[in-house]
Amino acid sequence: MVGRSHVGKKNRAKVQLAALSLVIVLLLALVVGTDVRLNQVGADVKVVKVGVIGSSDDQIWKAVQAELDRRGEHIRIELKPFQDAIYVNQATANREVDFNAAQHYAYLEDDVKTNHYQLAVLGNTYISPMNLYSQRYAKPSQFQDGDRVAIPNNATNMGRALKVLADAKLIGLRDPKATNPLPEDVVDNPKHLHIEQVDPAGILNLLPDYAGGVTNANFVVDAGRSVHDAIHEVPYDLQNPANKPYINIIVTTKDQRDNPTYAAVVRAYHSKPVADTIVRVYKGACLPAFKVS
Repeated sequence: MVGRSHVGKKNRAKVQLAALSLVIVLLLALVVGTDVRLNQVGADVKVVKVGVIGSSDDQIWKAVQAELDRRGEHIRIELKPFQDAIYVNQATANREVDFNAAQHYAYLEDDVKTNHYQLAVLGNTYISPMNLYSQRYAKPSQFQDGDRVAIPNNATNMGRALKVLADAKLIGLRDPKATNPLPEDVVDNPKHLHIEQVDPAGILNLLPDYAGGVTNANFVVDAGRSVHDAIHEVPYDLQNPANKPYINIIVTTKDQRDNPTYAAVVRAYHSKPVADTIVRVYKGACLPAFKVS
């Protein structure tokens, strides 16, 4: 009896071990199968690298991603931030990013002319204000003789900043309608302002050492400030052709301008949820420069 019981126990143990092994095999098969399916879904997702300036537009691109997901597009946006548009266009031309959203028409035209990039516009994004800021004064008329004023050191934004100072009645320009006036085009400077060209990202940090500074809205938002802190705001009417050079755009290489994946991203960008996000993020200061699709 003892022998038979011992044999019975051994047989039961073998059966239990076999059953356990079968369960483990089935579980492994399930896990591997799930992993394969996940990999298959992942393989369908197209990653699009987008060059941007700073982090001020992060919420906008999150809204674009949400719209792509809602539309069932298997596209994932991956942002690559830069400090200056100079490097963004270079990275786009070198295919380090697929496209960028970091400049307006005037900047692109000047950069292409200078560096001979083969770049093309995919679509509009928004028009961003460039205003005059100061920690010393509440209005432009309070500027004193010989005050220093900081403006961006790149050609197109420098010209735009000079137009802001002209709009504030601080200087006069030879041709007020010129898109990119130069310092030598200043023909009237009644307060003998010292207008100095500096990195636009650091202009707000120069105040109040400088009496005033003109810079782009994205740098203001990145600094945790409101564009409405400006002591002089320039109104922008999208119907006015004179403002087209300052509409921000999405840019890629010429050979990719008909890329269907990029077109899907632009369509998602030109949606009402994204337009609403632009208005919310910039508190109405930036205007969507596209027709909602």
